[in-house]
Amino acid sequence: MSAPTEIGPAPGAPVAPATPPRVRRPVVDFLVRRIALGVLTLVAGSILIFLATNALPGNVAQVVLGRDATPERLAALESSLGLDRPLVERYVSWLVGALHGDLGRSAVAMAQSAPETSVSVLIAGPLLNSSVLALIAAVLLIPLSLAVGVFAAVRAGRPSDHVLSYVTLAFGALPEFVLGTLLIVVFSSWLGLLPPVSLLGPSETPLSRPVGLVLPVLTLLGVAVAFSSRQVRAGMIRALRSEHVKTARLNGLAERRIRYRYGLRTSLATSVQSFAQSIQYLFGGIIVVEALFTYPGIGTALINAVLRRDVTQVQGIALLLAAAYIVINILADLVVLLVVPKLRTGAR
Repeated sequence: MSAPTEIGPAPGAPVAPATPPRVRRPVVDFLVRRIALGVLTLVAGSILIFLATNALPGNVAQVVLGRDATPERLAALESSLGLDRPLVERYVSWLVGALHGDLGRSAVAMAQSAPETSVSVLIAGPLLNSSVLALIAAVLLIPLSLAVGVFAAVRAGRPSDHVLSYVTLAFGALPEFVLGTLLIVVFSSWLGLLPPVSLLGPSETPLSRPVGLVLPVLTLLGVAVAFSSRQVRAGMIRALRSEHVKTARLNGLAERRIRYRYGLRTSLATSVQSFAQSIQYLFGGIIVVEALFTYPGIGTALINAVLRRDVTQVQGIALLLAAAYIVINILADLVVLLVVPKLRTGAR
């Protein structure tokens, strides 16, 4: 039985062009996937934020206006806030507005007939103040963590390494309000060098009184540097004990070059993630620090909104914090991908 013959295209028939192979762009593909996942995560977080704030007992308009509010005024405020609409419709309206930069209107400001009721405008100033504080702390966090971690790693097992390990462990175990209180006692009460609070005038910015930023920044860095430097130390010790570093030593490379070209670069992949976690901590710890030092930032605004039952403002601030967490995670994963070349061939 003869084998079947393959039937090809008829003579003179046009030949379909071959499909060109898809060009792989792992970094771009990875970034697109992470952004899409981040958007989905943010939408899920917005649902939880909206449901949690609306699940609180009591009528928001009644709480804001008080017991003496007339039914007409109560109904007018409920209508202005959209409380008379279905929950799903209110959520969709709030989310669409947030995507366009409109976080709704403050119930407290509306009840007080304030000239400005937009949540986006009300939190713009505190958000700028917190951004300045967090940015200064984040800029100082990376070099300090690298310096302490590398110093401890190259002296692993020596007395200086043990001292640094105990100090960072102690600082990492202290809550922010305890560390901040200790700093106030030492630098303000005992030495009288720094102010215990960071009060700002209506037209002032944090940079107008930079001395008021010192204690809040030190409080944030105390815990963050302790955590990140220990991660840098552990990662660099593993890198310096790896096989390719041993091979580099056998080839006669200088120890200084081995430490910083091979050891530090190899440990950066894990260090970047620890930096991202520490920067995320800055956004969470900033709420406690701002309350402790009376710093007029987004943390103080959030606490005041919770105390006044300003639900719309709480929703807006919580959504901004969630977005900041997601953006930091995406940037950290991207930096790891760029620092470790072998990951670019199979980014997931």
